[in-house]
Amino acid sequence: MRYALIVLLLLLCAVSPAAAQVSIGIGLPSINIGINLPVFPELVVVPGSPVYYAPRLDGNFFFYDGLFWAYQGDNWYASSWYNGPWALAAPEIVPVFILRVPVRYYRHPPAYFRGWQPSVPPHWGEHWGREWEQRRGGWDKGPRGPAPRPAPLPVYQRQYAGPRYPSVDRQPALVSQNYHYQPREPVVREHFQKQGVKGAPAPAPQAQQQKPKGMPASAQRSQEQESKGASAPSQPQRGPAAQHPQPPQEGSEQKQKHEPHQNAAQREHEKQGPQGKEQRQEPEQGRDRGQEKGQGRNK
Repeated sequence: MRYALIVLLLLLCAVSPAAAQVSIGIGLPSINIGINLPVFPELVVVPGSPVYYAPRLDGNFFFYDGLFWAYQGDNWYASSWYNGPWALAAPEIVPVFILRVPVRYYRHPPAYFRGWQPSVPPHWGEHWGREWEQRRGGWDKGPRGPAPRPAPLPVYQRQYAGPRYPSVDRQPALVSQNYHYQPREPVVREHFQKQGVKGAPAPAPQAQQQKPKGMPASAQRSQEQESKGASAPSQPQRGPAAQHPQPPQEGSEQKQKHEPHQNAAQREHEKQGPQGKEQRQEPEQGRDRGQEKGQGRNK
């Protein structure tokens, strides 16, 4: 009996860390945290940061990477709409740019913020413990280069105030239609996917035929002409191009062998013309005269 209990305890210890890792993330928006805004709030960029904050609200209200973020009751919440509903965000997945917002931009800071310098981020490692600090090591160190540009505000939500504020079922469709920003944070993209929000479709690339490398230009042109000819409808051709080669007949090879010599002799004959004939006749007349003279001497 004791052996069975020990085995059961070992199995539970092995399963519990994996279950804890799976549960970390932004859940579905279903929580009311007491933020009831009558209209879309005024948002201002935190200097040197891609995060917005709400200077006129009595709350810790931010906007970053396409989501609204709120810190209330010692927890972080996220929502794609300014008035919720909100989803609980675990401290392990809150973006570092949210964590780096200085203390002075928390319009309703909790009690344990007292004594911290307004120009530095909250001491999250001191608040959430050493294990969190080890998992999120370097969160308080800014990037070497400039901070990324702030995401565009979802200003279309200004027309949805008071009784026109959409229900949870309508919110994803309105976001897909009006807000085409693509988040950079993986956790934000996952949150939008859970809600069923679809980003703006990317333009379809034009289909271009890839030409093989190392191929001469003439061969490429002939290949393009062949592809065009294959796609075009076949039409009857006219003229010499429509004549199809016929198989060689018997004796044609012998005729082809003699034809080059005959053509060469014929071309020489045409070049010489009538003058060539007279030149050939003059030597004959000379030979006749020579024979007559020789005959006279013999006589």
